Amino acid sequence: MTDLVETIRRVCLGLPEVSERPSHGTPAWFVRGKKSFAYVWPDGHHQDDFPHLWCAAPPGSADELIASDPGTYFRPAYVGHRGWVGVRLDSGVDASELAEIIEDGYRAVAPRTLVARLDATAPQG
Repeated sequence: MTDLVETIRRVCLGLPEVSERPSHGTPAWFVRGKKSFAYVWPDGHHQDDFPHLWCAAPPGSADELIASDPGTYFRPAYVGHRGWVGVRLDSGVDASELAEIIEDGYRAVAPRTLVARLDATAPQG
């Protein structure tokens, strides 16, 4: 689990103007120190007693992910009603899929100027 938490940390901190600080007793990542877009719960949280990530998501994508794989994705407490998605980290989800979900979450909350900066540094292909 430590590897996945470190992967999440590396991906989040690699995005423009992202910082990490504890929030609600767990590592959380913020755009420009204000707007959260990801939390990791390595030991679970409340009734979800498995390791997981909460992440902001573009409109409609949380529902699509949950419908496609309910063993991996779920609607998290407190933020699920705002379109966030939960990702079980003990489900076999791989690092590249986590990175994509995190980047999508960042794009959902970051200002357009930061999304443009991210797009400018993305590999062309």
